[in-house]
Amino acid sequence: MSAPSQEPRWVSRLVVDAIHVDLLRTHGGLSGLRDEGSLESALARPQQRYAYEPEVDLASLAASYGFGIARNHPYADGNKRVAFVAMAVFLGLNGLDLRAAESEVVTTIVALAAGELTEEDLAGWVRTHLVPRADST
Repeated sequence: MSAPSQEPRWVSRLVVDAIHVDLLRTHGGLSGLRDEGSLESALARPQQRYAYEPEVDLASLAASYGFGIARNHPYADGNKRVAFVAMAVFLGLNGLDLRAAESEVVTTIVALAAGELTEEDLAGWVRTHLVPRADST
């Protein structure tokens, strides 16, 4: 996968907070933000990589969202779920779908949160599960 030809569409704080609320409504858990700085850091991570790593690809940028949210643990609960959905939303905004079996997603994101996967490991996993979005032009 090559670097994007134009600046990617980023996932906003508002969208990530809405993802968190929606996932808690659907799956349960504690609401609330644990650490504002941790969330801001996680959301800035892919944009910083894009600014300073000219050859970074969309899979790596998606992994930056996932890594930042899962490892920074900004919310009281639901961080792993939010990490995965934020990656998928970012990729969708940029014309790609992330397709993997639910069991594989769970195993991967749990390993990431536990420190068993690096950000680059996650980027490699993302690359193997990307397909062009059907409605992308």
